[in-house]
Amino acid sequence: MSHNLLKGKKGIIFGALDEKSIAWKTALRCHEEGAELLLTNAPVAMRMGEIKKLAEAVNAPVVPCDVSSNEDVDKLIEEAMKHFGGGVDFILHSIGMSINVRKGIGYTENNYEFTHKGFDISALSLHRVLASAMKQDAINEWGSVVALSYIAAQRVFPDYNDMADNKAILESIARNFGYQYGVKKHVRVNTVSQSPTKTTAGSGVKGFDGFINYAEKMSPLGNATADDCANYCVTLFSDMTKMVTMQNLFHDGGFSYTGVTQAVIEQMEK
Repeated sequence: MSHNLLKGKKGIIFGALDEKSIAWKTALRCHEEGAELLLTNAPVAMRMGEIKKLAEAVNAPVVPCDVSSNEDVDKLIEEAMKHFGGGVDFILHSIGMSINVRKGIGYTENNYEFTHKGFDISALSLHRVLASAMKQDAINEWGSVVALSYIAAQRVFPDYNDMADNKAILESIARNFGYQYGVKKHVRVNTVSQSPTKTTAGSGVKGFDGFINYAEKMSPLGNATADDCANYCVTLFSDMTKMVTMQNLFHDGGFSYTGVTQAVIEQMEK
């Protein structure tokens, strides 16, 4: 059901890979709520994924962008402003990659070249996008930026590996840019700490299925789905949340503030 929450708004969605991804579902919901969109992903992800299918569904152009390249990011922002005839009202940063996780290299044995690459793509990319947007005056007054995070930024989840460090830095960048962009143009910047979600990327983490079942038992409301997260992102892009900024917003069914549940206790006693 559409409430026209984003009618007349324009936005950039980073990171839609396939129908499982939160970015994909968020793009669909933004379109349903009246937004005009531009989609982007890394060239290699575009070859692997199905973004052209999404582009047709939401009537949006697709611009490839390597977020570890200043030139690519600058060009993307330029292309977005040219397409929309001005600035954008919201940006979704749904980007994360760990070569160490992909190759099964443990946290204490991290290959630092892989670590640097993952940091550049997963965290520093947010700084790069916001810096370029500010330089080009690409986000409209009272615009909104949301980056997807995870509670491993605050707590230890051993198999999340160096992505935990990346998410911690991502959240710090959001806070600092939230201040700078808020003072400059009332642009708000937040992170959403989502439940473990069965996306193509998330499923690559060791022991993921076991953990998602644990999180379900540890969350009073159960795990938030990708569709739930898309709905939440829509509210953060809308004018209903104009005074929310510099926050890490837990969207996890209560997992983040639950010490233990009866379901977990019963499971442990079996």
